[in-house]
Amino acid sequence: MLQLVNVGHKALRDYATIATRGLMDEIRRLAEPLEGKRVVHLSATAFGGGVAEINYTLIPLMRDAGLDVEWRIIHGQEEFFNVTKAMHNGLQGAPDALSAEDREIYVRYQELNAGEFEDDADFVIIHDPQPIGMIGCCPSSRAQWIWRCHIDLSTPNPDTLGFILPWLGTYDAAIFHRRQYVPNGATGLAAAYIWPPAIDPLAPKNMALSAEDAAYIVDQFGIDVDRPLLTQVSRFDPWKDPLGVIDAYREVKRSAPDVQLALVGSMAHDDPEGWDFYHRTVAYADGDPDIYILSNLNNVGSVEVNAFQVHSSAVIQKSIREGFGLTVSEALWKARPTVAGRAGGIVDQIADGETGWLVDSPSDCARACLEILEDPVAARRLALRGKEVVRRSFLTPRLLRDWLVLFNRLRGNDTAGAEVRTVAVGA
Repeated sequence: MLQLVNVGHKALRDYATIATRGLMDEIRRLAEPLEGKRVVHLSATAFGGGVAEINYTLIPLMRDAGLDVEWRIIHGQEEFFNVTKAMHNGLQGAPDALSAEDREIYVRYQELNAGEFEDDADFVIIHDPQPIGMIGCCPSSRAQWIWRCHIDLSTPNPDTLGFILPWLGTYDAAIFHRRQYVPNGATGLAAAYIWPPAIDPLAPKNMALSAEDAAYIVDQFGIDVDRPLLTQVSRFDPWKDPLGVIDAYREVKRSAPDVQLALVGSMAHDDPEGWDFYHRTVAYADGDPDIYILSNLNNVGSVEVNAFQVHSSAVIQKSIREGFGLTVSEALWKARPTVAGRAGGIVDQIADGETGWLVDSPSDCARACLEILEDPVAARRLALRGKEVVRRSFLTPRLLRDWLVLFNRLRGNDTAGAEVRTVAVGA
């Protein structure tokens, strides 16, 4: 059997002071006809990245709403994850085509995982490309299958997109962060659903943390808490551009010599490229004692990430491609001045010059950071406006509600008054 992930317990009532009463009432109404329905989430890893972050909150809340929900992890060896990383990069625009051997490896693991899957669900939710082909190995499934895409599909490599389209066209629904990510050519798929992900405001990474506690935690990693700190939290991945962040930091340092930089990431087992890029990042830092490159292997967990974000003068997310960028919502929720790449779903979170800074280059990033350091009071005003945007649109109760609307629609239940955005595929 596929590995079962223990997600613990969460209670919807704990969110009543954060979500509006109308939203909480709507969740209860939408959950009622779904009582006892079985939902299985399938993904490549239980740790590292946005999928895991979301599922550890979403799944227990689905359970508390009355559904029978579990999360399982597919099997894979390095050869498989090398292929799926190439697919991920291709879907985000990398030019290299998949080889015949890549395709054979991918299909073989789809068959292997389907053979280990107990297909007894009402809904099967497939996260990202790694398990998308399993649907083709389950022809007698009674479930309704949903593909949840968490990556930027706005400019995909046609070869990689063409490889997954035959499977995608057989799904009952697909969900994308943005309209621009919906691929043309998914014949058979009646509509795509458009909604962003969300952060859990009560999770250790996002819970309220005092400035004093944050400084105490950050101090344990050698950071000088009396000097300004810039932080980027993300995987070590070329799409996140940590080398560009270092370039920006070096430009800032010429005007603000006391500044420090923390690059805080996590190493996920489904990202074999991660270690290579981690070492490239360390080499690029060139021994600078004011650059701190940290990960879960340095005992950086959720609370520590929270502390780094809270303590930072500015939080950076200088992505070149980004499906959504949950770290942006995390930083804004903490009312931290946030500088981010003008990419993907980031632009749905930040209004440039109103709730944060959108940048297109290391020099842009440096100028924004210097503006924040020179006028922290004005920067804080923008950050507080950003926090309200997150409160309205990017917290978990809204995400749960969207899923309940979709489940009801697929079952043919009445969802009048509870809409989610859809677009016709190919439109």
